[in-house]
Amino acid sequence: MSVHRTAIIIGKISSESRKQQEIMFSKGAPESVMARCTHILCNDDGSSVPLTMDIRNELEARFQSFAGKDTLRCLALALKRMPEGQQSLSYADEANLTFIGLVGMLDPPRDEVHSAIHSCMSAGIRVIVVTGDNKSTAESLCRQIGAFEHLDDFTGYSYTASEFEGLPPLERANALRRMVLFSRVEPSHKKMLVEALQSHNEVVAMTGDGVNDAPALKKADIGIAMGSGTAVAKSASDMVLADDNFATIVAAVAEGRAIYNNTKQFIRYMISSNIGEVVCIFVAAVLGMPDTLVPVQLLWVNLVTDGLPATAIGFNKPDGNIMAVKPRKVNEAVVSGWLFFRYLVIGAYVGLATIAGFVWWFVYSEDGPRLPYSELINFDSCSTRQTSYPCSIFEDRHPSTVSMTVLVVVEMFNALNNLSENQSLLVIHPWSNLWLVGSIILTMLLHVAVLYTEPLSALFSVSPLTLAEWKVVLYLSFPVILIDEVLKFFSRRPRAWSFPLRLWRREMLPKEARDN
Repeated sequence: MSVHRTAIIIGKISSESRKQQEIMFSKGAPESVMARCTHILCNDDGSSVPLTMDIRNELEARFQSFAGKDTLRCLALALKRMPEGQQSLSYADEANLTFIGLVGMLDPPRDEVHSAIHSCMSAGIRVIVVTGDNKSTAESLCRQIGAFEHLDDFTGYSYTASEFEGLPPLERANALRRMVLFSRVEPSHKKMLVEALQSHNEVVAMTGDGVNDAPALKKADIGIAMGSGTAVAKSASDMVLADDNFATIVAAVAEGRAIYNNTKQFIRYMISSNIGEVVCIFVAAVLGMPDTLVPVQLLWVNLVTDGLPATAIGFNKPDGNIMAVKPRKVNEAVVSGWLFFRYLVIGAYVGLATIAGFVWWFVYSEDGPRLPYSELINFDSCSTRQTSYPCSIFEDRHPSTVSMTVLVVVEMFNALNNLSENQSLLVIHPWSNLWLVGSIILTMLLHVAVLYTEPLSALFSVSPLTLAEWKVVLYLSFPVILIDEVLKFFSRRPRAWSFPLRLWRREMLPKEARDN
C-alpha cells in the first residue's frame, strides 16, 4: 500500500525543565500505554498532573475518534523519570508513566482493493484481515475495502487475539467459520490461525513481510511474501508479491483458474477425438464392414486434428464468470464422472458420424453403388457368391475419403466446443480465440490440399469430393456442436435434470448436482 503519514501529537515536553534527567520513553498501542499511565503532561507549562478518570475518558474518546472515524493507525507516547545511574530496564519499570500524546498515521488502501475483495467473495474465497492494529481502526478500514459490506453487525465476525483465545472450543470453531477480522495479533497468532483453519479442511493462503511471519508463511498452504518484505519471509513463502498489491493475488487466482480450465479443455478435446477414432474402427469391425480408414489416413487425422487446434486451445480466454465459480475441492479429480460422460457422448458421436459417412456413400450416394446394407456388412463373402456388382467396389477410395473428411471436420467443430467447458458458443464466440480460428482454417486448407493435389491424394489413398459429398460431410459434422450445447446447458442447470438421471451413479452427475 502507498503510505501517507499524518502526525497528530497531543502534549509537549519542556526541554529546559528536564535537562540532566534520565527519562524513559515508551510507545505502543494506546490502550496498553494509557493503562500504565498515572499522570499526563500539560501543554501549558510542561508539568505533570494526575490522570483523572475524566481526562482518561476524554483521551479514550479522542483515540476512538482517530481510530474509528479517521481510520488512523495510532500510537501512544509516554515518559517516566528514572533514577540516576540505572543501567537496565525491566518490564516492571514500564508503570506509573506520564502520558505525552497520541500519534495517528494514515495508511489508506489502494483503490483497486475494494473490487478485489468483491471478486474474492463472488469466487468463494474467504478474506480474513489479520492485523496488529487496534480493533476500531481495523473495522473502519474493513468498511472502506468492502470486507464488511455484507454485514450490518460485526459481532461474531470481528475478534481481537485476546477475545478469540478466551472463547470456549465450540465457540472458537464457530468463530473460525465466520471470522472476517482478526486484530491486535502477534506473529504467533498468525500461525495459530493457519493451523486452525487447516484443521477445518480450509486451503489457506497467508501474506506476510516480517521475520516473525516466516512460521505462518511456511505453515500455510500458499505462503505469500511481500516484495518489500524481509529475505526470511520470502524464503519461507511459495510466492513473492512484487508490487505488494492485494489485487495482484486476485488476478493470479483468475489466471490460475484460466490455465486449469484450458488444461481440462485440452484433455477433453484429445480424449473425445481419440474416443471417436476408436469407436469408428471398433464399430465398423463389429458390424462386419470394410475398414473405414486406412492407417495412413488415421495418421493424417491425428497429425492434423491433434496438432494445431489442440495447441490453440491453450490460448482460450477466461470465461466471463471465472471469478464467480466456487473453488474446487482439493481432492477433486481433473476429469470428473460427469465430464468423462460428456467425453464419451461426444466421442461416440464422432465415431458414429465417421461410420455414417462411410455407409452413406455405399448405400445412398448418387455416385456410389447404392448397395443394400446387408451387402455392405457381408462384403468379405463377395468373391464366394454371385453379386450384381463387382467386388472391386469395396476398394474404391471415395467412401474412406468421405469418412476421413467427416472425422476431420467434426473434430474442427469439436474444437470450437472446447472454447469453454460450460459456456455456450453464443456467449463465448469463436473469434474470442483467433489462434483457434486460424488453426482450424489452416487445418482445413491442408486437408483440401491432400484431397485435390495428385501426389498427396495418392499417398493418402483419397480422392476429390464433390459438392454433394461436402454437404453430407457438413450435415454429419455440425450436430456435434448441438449435442455439446445440450450437455453444456445441463451442466449449467443441474437441478433441471437431476430427477431424470436418478438412476445413474451419483458420481456421474456434475459436481453442482452432487452438492445440491
